[in-house]
Amino acid sequence: MPSIFAAMSESLEKIKLSDYNYHLPKEKIAKHPLDERSQSKLLIYKKGNIEHSQFFTLDQHIPANTNLFFNNTRVIPARLHFKKDTGANIEVFLLEPHLPTTDIAKAMTIEGHCEWTCMVGNFKKWKYGQKLTMELSINGNSIPLTAEIYDRTQQIISFSWPGEIPFVDIVEASGKIPLPPYIDRDVSEEDKERYQTVYSRAQGAVAAPTAGLHFNDTVLEKLTNNHVKLNYLTLHVSAGTFQPIKEENVLEHPMHSEQVIVSMENLNSIIENDQVVAVGTTSMRTLESLYWYGVKLLKTESTEFLIEKLFPYQFKNEALPSAKESMQAIKELMIKQGVDKISGHTEIFIFPGYIFRVCKGLITNYHLPGSTLVLLVAAFIGEDWRKVYQQALDNNYRFLSYGDSSLLIP
Repeated sequence: MPSIFAAMSESLEKIKLSDYNYHLPKEKIAKHPLDERSQSKLLIYKKGNIEHSQFFTLDQHIPANTNLFFNNTRVIPARLHFKKDTGANIEVFLLEPHLPTTDIAKAMTIEGHCEWTCMVGNFKKWKYGQKLTMELSINGNSIPLTAEIYDRTQQIISFSWPGEIPFVDIVEASGKIPLPPYIDRDVSEEDKERYQTVYSRAQGAVAAPTAGLHFNDTVLEKLTNNHVKLNYLTLHVSAGTFQPIKEENVLEHPMHSEQVIVSMENLNSIIENDQVVAVGTTSMRTLESLYWYGVKLLKTESTEFLIEKLFPYQFKNEALPSAKESMQAIKELMIKQGVDKISGHTEIFIFPGYIFRVCKGLITNYHLPGSTLVLLVAAFIGEDWRKVYQQALDNNYRFLSYGDSSLLIP
């Protein structure tokens, strides 16, 4: 973290992890999805009032002319299992591309050879120079995939395969869907479909934007008929989303960086209508990061799209642009560069005290105690987060990735 942000961390009021814990019984954690996506429960929180419904009624609770933003990232089968001649299993969990590109979308199209930063199980049993191979079946052809250690310290693994086959096809043929660690079971056939949103398109996430798992085509059609505009942006969810906070002062938590991709259409939607509701914490992080990128363009000389962990908190006493003004600054840069999409990275940390600049509402599931996502919810609706979570527990809601949903409007 740059020194300015280190100093800022010391100046911000300490936030105690223990204040954002709650008791989550194991039996409340959803281990499997419901038979029908939209049959999940829906808690509606509006300005302090709570009511209960089911997700297929969402169109009745989202005001007409709302700008609804979805994350269209698609989960890749990021867990690859190799077997040594000795019989030892080596699990390689893809985290992010290293070479020949760090851009996830481009990395999925690479043919023949690539390198990724990974988490590796049984790493001690894998020696430098030792090649591991598995045989894949792609379009009826047998294709060998070879893995070799490129850098042990950074856990960078080199992959090679013959033919003009994109890496996304290799992963689809060899990997397993990386269910979150709290879903303590083997991956099943149903997870291939159900751990994806129905609108997922952009390959590259290692965890699903789970707030979107409740939507089906019928729910989306009902929203459109109610004059709700559906917008799609991309944040490739990283494994860092599951990284627990270990520090009692949560500001010391090292936030993970994730790639975001937004379009000119996204910017125009917000410029034309700032009544924005985010589907999921990943969409919210993207939208708020987008705002701060506009601020960076207006207030600094940098055009780099990187929102550091504490960047928003340095402007405490300064006049700041509106959401529309911020989006307009990004739009002007994109016009100048002749592009209709822009890509960047964010490690934004949203915790109580954060002032939301874009999002007026949030659709989200129920998150792990003491997690960065609970802190985000607490930042959005204040101390009422406890009331929401207690109501969900008391009414037998299902928690976490395959669990039930909420609509939060402060």
